Amino acid sequence: MASSPDASASNSIPEGSGISEDSQRSGRRGRVRLRRAAVMAVPATVLTAGLMIATAQGALGVQFAISGMPFVVTADKLEGEGFAQFGSLDHMIENSPNEGDTGGQVLVVTSVVKDGKLTNLCQSVDLGGIKLVLTAGGKGTPVSVKNLAIDSDEITGGNATFNNIEIGRDSSTFDKVPIKGSPGVYGQQADSVVITDLYQHNYAATAAVFKLPNLHMSFGDKGCPQ
Repeated sequence: MASSPDASASNSIPEGSGISEDSQRSGRRGRVRLRRAAVMAVPATVLTAGLMIATAQGALGVQFAISGMPFVVTADKLEGEGFAQFGSLDHMIENSPNEGDTGGQVLVVTSVVKDGKLTNLCQSVDLGGIKLVLTAGGKGTPVSVKNLAIDSDEITGGNATFNNIEIGRDSSTFDKVPIKGSPGVYGQQADSVVITDLYQHNYAATAAVFKLPNLHMSFGDKGCPQ
C-alpha cells in the first residue's frame, strides 16, 4: 500500500543539535546535486518484473509541479502498442509541505505508451488516513489510453513481454512513441509490451486520451490491492 509523504515533515534543526543552518543548507544542496547526477549517470535498474530501466533526463517531470503525494495504479494487464522508458526528475513547488528530505525533487522512471489498454484498473491515493479509490476497465471493457506518460519510482509485474525491444538507445531518437528524452541519455523502446499483474507507485501522469468505462470513485480505508 502506498502512502503519501508526511505533510508535517520539517527541515528545521533541533535545538542543541550543534548543526548550523549553513551546514543544513549545504547538505540539502548536496542531496539535490546527487539526484541530478544519478539521473545522468545511473545506467539501469532491474525491477521485480524483470524490466530494465535507465535513469536519464526526461521531459514529463518539467511539465508541471507535482504535489509530492504519490498514488498507486494497479491493473490485471497492460497491453501497449509503442512503448518507451527513460528517467526523469519530478519537481515540487518551492517549500512544498510534502518535500520532506527530498529537496523537492523525486527521481522517477517515465514510461510511455502510445496506444494502450488496461484491464481492471485501480488507482488510489492516501489523503492522510483516508483513501480515494478509482476503478474502471472491468466487465469486459478495458480502459484505453493514448500517449500516456507516467512517472514512477517503483514498478512491478507478474510477467513482462516486449516485442522488438531496443535497449540503450539514445532517448532523444525514439521513433515508436511521441514523447522523447534528452540527447545523449540512455533509454529503451519497443514495438509493443504486455505486463500482467501491474503495480506502479507514481508521482505524475499525462495522457492525450484516457477513456474510463465503468468508472467508480469512492473514499475508504483501503486502497488498491497489491
